[in-house]
Order: sequence, then C-alpha cells, then structure tokens
Amino acid sequence: MQAPGAGSASVVSLVLLWLLGLPWTWSAAAALGVYVGGGGWRFLRIVCKTARRDLFGLFVLIRVRLELRRHQRARHTIPRIFQVVARQQPDRVALVDAGSDVCWTFAQLDAYSNAVANLFCQLGFTSGDVVAIFLEGRLEFVGLWLGLAKVGVEAALLNVNLRCEPLTFCLGTSGAKALIFGGELAAAVAEVSGQLGKSLLKFCSGEVGPEGILPDTQLLDPLLKEASTAPLAQPPDKGMDDRLFYIYTSGTTGLPKAAIVVHSRYYRIAAFSHHAYSMQVTDVLYDCLPLYHSAGNIMGVGQCLKKFSASRFWDDCVKYNCTVVQYIGEICRYLLKQPVREAEGRHRVRLALGNGLRPAIWEEFTERFGVRQIGEFYGATECNCGIANMDGKVGSCGFNSRILPHVYPIRLVKVNEDTMELLRDAQGLCIPCQAGEPGLLVGQINQQDPLRRFDGYISESATSKKIAHSVFRKGDSAYLSGDVLVMDELGYMYFRDRGGDTFRWRGENVSTTEVESVLSRLLGQTDVAVYGVAVPGVEGKAGMAAIADPHGQLSPDALYQELQKVLAPYARPIFLRLLPQVDTTGTFKIQKTRLQHEGFDPRQTSDRLFFLDLKQGHYLPLDQGVYTRICSGAFAL
Repeated sequence: MQAPGAGSASVVSLVLLWLLGLPWTWSAAAALGVYVGGGGWRFLRIVCKTARRDLFGLFVLIRVRLELRRHQRARHTIPRIFQVVARQQPDRVALVDAGSDVCWTFAQLDAYSNAVANLFCQLGFTSGDVVAIFLEGRLEFVGLWLGLAKVGVEAALLNVNLRCEPLTFCLGTSGAKALIFGGELAAAVAEVSGQLGKSLLKFCSGEVGPEGILPDTQLLDPLLKEASTAPLAQPPDKGMDDRLFYIYTSGTTGLPKAAIVVHSRYYRIAAFSHHAYSMQVTDVLYDCLPLYHSAGNIMGVGQCLKKFSASRFWDDCVKYNCTVVQYIGEICRYLLKQPVREAEGRHRVRLALGNGLRPAIWEEFTERFGVRQIGEFYGATECNCGIANMDGKVGSCGFNSRILPHVYPIRLVKVNEDTMELLRDAQGLCIPCQAGEPGLLVGQINQQDPLRRFDGYISESATSKKIAHSVFRKGDSAYLSGDVLVMDELGYMYFRDRGGDTFRWRGENVSTTEVESVLSRLLGQTDVAVYGVAVPGVEGKAGMAAIADPHGQLSPDALYQELQKVLAPYARPIFLRLLPQVDTTGTFKIQKTRLQHEGFDPRQTSDRLFFLDLKQGHYLPLDQGVYTRICSGAFAL
C-alpha cells in the first residue's frame, strides 16, 4: 500500500536535486512527481479518503486509553466509578424495566447493590469467591452483580436458556459457592439440584412459582430488606486489572466457556461505544438484549430492560423517549418482518448499535425506520481486537487504519480455509493478507496495556487454544479470534464467516451468510440456516437449507424457480429441510450444530426433507429410498 519503492526513490531524487543547487520548491515538486508516478498516488488517495475517519478513531483510542490509565493509577474499580456517578446524580433515572414500568434511580440502584454487598459480606463471602446468577433480565440482575462486585465477589452470569447438562457444566466450571436464581427458573434448577452438591448455597430471587420453594433454598428478597444499604466500611483492595465477572460464550460450537471480564475490560467496552458514537448523558438507550451477554450488560448497562419483542419495539422507543437502540443477530430482520406501524415514524432513535446486521438489509432498515446511524461493531466478550464502524460504511463492521496500522496492532492473516491453521512464511511468521483477501483476525497481546490484554477463560486449556506465538514478530503472542474477515483498500473490514461457515462445492467457496440472506429475503425474512453436508463419494460439501415453515405452506419447486434467478448453480441448496422453527441462541444467532450433525438422513428427523434432482430440475421428497440412492451415487451431483 505504501509503495516503499516510490517513497525511497522520491527521497533520493529530492536530495540529489538539492545537491545540484536547484531551488527546494523544484526539488520537492520533482520528488512528488517521482513518488506519484511510482505508485504512491494510491497511498495519497487512501490518505485523502480516510484521514478524517482515522483521526477520529485515533482520538477515541487516545481518550479511552487516558481514562483507563487514570483509573488504574487511582486503583478504581467499576463499583467505585459507579458510586461517584450515583453521588453526582442520585435522583436521575438509571434503569427502566419496560415490561413492568418500574424505574430505579442511581440512588436506588446504589442502595440495592449496597444491600447485596452487606448481605454476602455477613454470610462470609470474601474477595475472589464466585456466585452464579441465573436470572431473567430485570433491574435486580444489574444490582446483584454490582453488589457482589462491591464486596469483591465475582459473578458468573449464566445463560437463562441453559438446562440439564450444560447448566451443571457451567455451574461446575465456575467454581461458584452460591447460586442466585429467579423464581421463574426454579424448575430448571430443580432438574439439576441433585447434581449441584450440598455445599452450594441457593437463593431464590423474585416470586416463587406454584411448586413452592426448593429444598435447601433461601428467599433472597427478605434477606436483602433486612440488610444495610450503607456502603461497605472496608471495600476490597481491587483494581482495574482484577476480575469483575464471567460471561459465558454462546455455545454454538460446544459447551459454553466462561470468559473472564476484568474491570478494565468492562470500562473499555462501555467507554469505546460511548465515545465512538458521541453518546451523551441525556441519551436513553433501549436495551432489549440478554443481560448475561456482554452487549446487553456492558455496552447497554455500561451507559448508565426487558425481553426483545418485535411487535412492541418501536412503541417502547416512543414511550420511553429512546434515542439509542441495541440489536444483535437477527433482531433487525425480525423488525423488518413486522407490519408497518405508526410508532415507526414517531420515535427519536438516532443510533442503532450492535452487530450482526446483514448487508442485504442494512439500507432497507435505515430507510424504513429513519435511523440516521448504524453503529455496527465486531468483537467477542474476551477479544482484544474489537473494531467499530464509526462513519456508517454500509456492510462494514469496523476498520483499521491503512495510514497508521501499528497504532492499533490487529491484522488479518492467512489460514488454511479447511482447518483454520495459520499459514507462515520462511521466517515462521504469519502471512498478512492484502486488501481483498479473507483472513483470520488476530490481535497482538500486551498484558500491560488494558486495550490489548487477553484475560481468556476460566479453563486454562481453552485460553491456550486462543493464543498463537510469533505472529507479528518473533516471540510475540496474539489472540486468535476464530473469525474470518476481509479488508478493502481503505481499511474497512467486513465480516465473512465464523470459522466453518463457508464450504466448498463444485470447486467454489459458498458463503452460508450470503445464501441465507437471499433465501430469507425471498421468503419474507423467514428464519433460514444454511450449512454444508457431506455426501458419500462426493468431493466437498453440498449445500443444505433449514427453513422455518410452521404452517407447511412452502413450495420447494416455486422456491427453486426463484433461486435460479438469483443464485449461481453451485450456491443453490441441494437439500431442503422444512421445520416448525429454526433454533437460535439467546442472542438471536442461528444454531446450526444439531442440524449439521443430523445432515440429510431422514432417519434423524421427522421434518420434511427435499433433494434437488439436477437432471429433472426440481426438488424431490427425500425419503429413505431416495436417501439410499443418493448415498450409492445414483444421482448426478
């Protein structure tokens, strides 16, 4: 990009002409001509097009870094920072539960969290202990983890969709000494209570269901009413680099892993989103995301609630005068699927912040709902290479400066597309991707820098799998995101796939996300999951689409007629699976693990299956006889 040859030649020519006695203006003009003629015009073009964006990004980076260093030197923590804010504006509304219309001011949230801190201090919990929280999203959720943090106890935030083995696994790996669960989840806890061990203290928050209180369980709310709401006399000696809580990965590729969130990471994520999108203290943020997830609990709560409802979304935004909304996964598509309603034109939302907005519906979303800015970002709870789209580039999830790439040391590196193994050069270093080349996103690790540290997971083996060495230079360490992105000439990055979400068929790479977007659009924003399945004796993987068809109205042949118009032959799904609903995670991301495992074998499911007979040009119902013929090679693929 920097045309080093042209740059060197221009400097040499400048010196020579100056030595010959020519005026410096002539020398400079000649040197510039040599630079531009030698290919340097490309770099100048990039500078002209991205300087404003990069300078603003640099400003945000420096500002967050300075704030973090100030808090580190002062030995601040998230609870201490919150208490300062609460004292400054005690009567200002901090949280609103849109489901019940209950509001908490900063003073009320501070008092509730103080009661939690005092109670668990009296119960003998000390700094470093772990308490698991298994609670639907409501105001108490925030007060509980904040109160535990005030006494130095680390909360393990459990996904409310966990049941049976995954639930016991997450509780076991967290090392929790106590479990706080909502009354609405008592049945899930009862299913595994025999496997939790007698030493685990159990507290039930909220209303108890008709089945009554579980054995060996204490009601939390009466205990909190008796606890002091005064600040702790002796707060724990913790700093920004100490652990705050644990957030579990979504588990799309196996059992969830507990990611470590330290105080500086919480602050970094919240501060970046605040400054990158010029948020103000007067903004009202509509947070419909799960509070056990980093986007909802850090980006959302960190700016200071309810389940996502597409039908009430804009009505709530009008009712509560929201100016910022959050989205994730398929939420934007669910909103587009809703009939037009009057509230869409009365809201004051200026910014939609999140990740997972498909490029195919990006402009349709902004035009229909009148949202001026999309704040699409990329980042996992534990990663050190998060990026953000600060200037609204359609489809981009962020950028890295082409002018000053070393200011924020992240990089796309080449990998084996089938195994995701890093490719290295003759010196043993990773090979950086050029513009337009897809590659694995990595971030250089520096544990002394709060912007570049990687704290990993509770499991040391899981942590070690996410670290590679000698990536940027010999002996260094880098975080492996597991995600493939591509960067254009101006440094904008675009999410391609999470490792494994592309497959090869007929010698071509098929992007599952692109095929999903096409199918979903053709079917009126229906839930669709596309994945590759192995066919015996056939090279590569054939495309298979699982489509939500709850009423059994979809016509496979009519769909095929439309697919021929919009998809290349190699991208058209060979197999269809029509099912009542497509599974999603708690963060609205399509679940494919079970679908991929079951493949196109009719013995594995009672859903309607279809096979594309390429010779006849239409989909055949896929029964056991057709399955046997496919596996024996009777059909041409």
